Amino acid sequence: MRRKRRGSRVEYILAGILSLIVIGIIAVYLSGFIMDSSTLDSGMTIYYSPTCQCCRNYIRYLVNEGLNSRAVEVNDVTEIKRELGIPRDLWSCHTLIINGYFVEGHVPIKAIRKLINEQPDIDGISLPGMPLGSPGMGGVKQGEFTIFALSGEDVQVFMKI
Repeated sequence: MRRKRRGSRVEYILAGILSLIVIGIIAVYLSGFIMDSSTLDSGMTIYYSPTCQCCRNYIRYLVNEGLNSRAVEVNDVTEIKRELGIPRDLWSCHTLIINGYFVEGHVPIKAIRKLINEQPDIDGISLPGMPLGSPGMGGVKQGEFTIFALSGEDVQVFMKI
């Protein structure tokens, strides 16, 4: 009768170490380490319509970039935009609140990082409309995106990407 081969102590130790490494990689990915968590408010919230697929794509984009926010479905996103004082011509389909700023629309992560890192004296930033090729939208990018900075009634270019 043959005896089953049992793993050696070294094999068990190596398997355990490998498991810890894999768990660590998964935990780092899920924790959103890509942005320095010391600069982020734990109260990040994105408001969007439950019928909007590009909003869901944008939320997925943020998660893939390490920015995990609470997603809140609302029937009327316009009320939030009005409360924040975002001019109608700068609206898009969803609004993110992060560190006391609003981020309106399909704003690329590069602009959000700039906003958080520089902490300018503004109310928020906006990429108006739903431009093709922007994060969460399908299609091919048709040139530079102009992201606007809003401070009260004042609207200026924040950056171009």
